[in-house]
Amino acid sequence: MHFTQWVKKIVVLAMSLIGVNSAFAIDRLYLATQIWEPYQSVDEKGNIGGIAVERVQCTLRRLGQPYEIQFMSWDKAQLLVETSKMHGYFSGSLSKSRAAYAVPSEPVVSEKLSLFVSPNVTTNMSDETSKYNLRFGAKFNTNKWLSLKQQGYNVIKKPRDAPALLKMLLQGELDVALEYELVFEHAMREQNIPMDYFKRIEQGTQDLAVHFSKGFIRQNPTFVKRFNKSLRLCF
Repeated sequence: MHFTQWVKKIVVLAMSLIGVNSAFAIDRLYLATQIWEPYQSVDEKGNIGGIAVERVQCTLRRLGQPYEIQFMSWDKAQLLVETSKMHGYFSGSLSKSRAAYAVPSEPVVSEKLSLFVSPNVTTNMSDETSKYNLRFGAKFNTNKWLSLKQQGYNVIKKPRDAPALLKMLLQGELDVALEYELVFEHAMREQNIPMDYFKRIEQGTQDLAVHFSKGFIRQNPTFVKRFNKSLRLCF
């Protein structure tokens, strides 16, 4: 679901029930995230949901941890954690750049990553030259987009999200899109596109985690261990 510019930042305050672990809780945990359906979403009334949001909420309730979730741009979410202005962000894949300033939780979501190939493409995708001859795309400034660039793929577009990526693929501006299957399928379903419309080439499974600021973890060294223990009960 898409929203007008007034949905730039949505703050959700949620005081969890006091439980057995509440003695370890900090006053309030501040987490940043982005609208990324079906993992993280906001409806017209401002109610948040999605697979990842619900698992994070479940985990923090079990910990007896008061929290605040703020929706914002993905770039801003990462910057605020890197500069220790937020305690963490989710859901993000693991990378060396993120590991420099954050500590990941266990996976909140594990998802298949695939190349979605336009039906107009006749090139043999197993041919090494396809990475140079075809036009590839992924959501701009994500690990997926950067990975394609670093591996020498012909990346020509900077889509802001999965629906924009899908539109480029449908309109012939791209030949191949790299995206998580669940995310791309959600965008396809919104546009009434059959699930078998694109050829898929699986690229393995990636884990998406909550990334906690190293500054926060230095002050709360047992937090990730306790978070992970509660997270396992929320699937």
